[in-house]
Amino acid sequence: MAFNGTWKIDRNENYEKFMEAMGVNVMKRKLGAHDNLKITIQQDGNKFTVKESSNFRTIDIEFTLGTNFEYSLADGTELTGSWNMEGSKLVGTFTRKDNGKVLTAHREIIGDELVQTYVYEGVEAKRIFKR
Repeated sequence: MAFNGTWKIDRNENYEKFMEAMGVNVMKRKLGAHDNLKITIQQDGNKFTVKESSNFRTIDIEFTLGTNFEYSLADGTELTGSWNMEGSKLVGTFTRKDNGKVLTAHREIIGDELVQTYVYEGVEAKRIFKR
């Protein structure tokens, strides 16, 4: 339950390069790098409720560990996949509906920060959040 709480974006590492690899246009990349994202996570056993709020949208996501679900990114990219726990880390594996390529995501608590790591086509980015 360490993920529970509200997390606000603090900083990004290599996020614009990641969005470029994902095919996000330059204007959306510039906006996305400064989206003021806030994530509220509530875990109840294997079930998670996540609310993502940014300058562009607010979305509620519910998922159960190990169960596939559909999700769309802020730029409209549609994905299907699932989250699983590996030790104390949430690990997501998602497949893009438009091209079949895989996006992986990890969420872990490091110190007092929530670190989200994304990997797509060999490009890694991190988004670091604070409570």
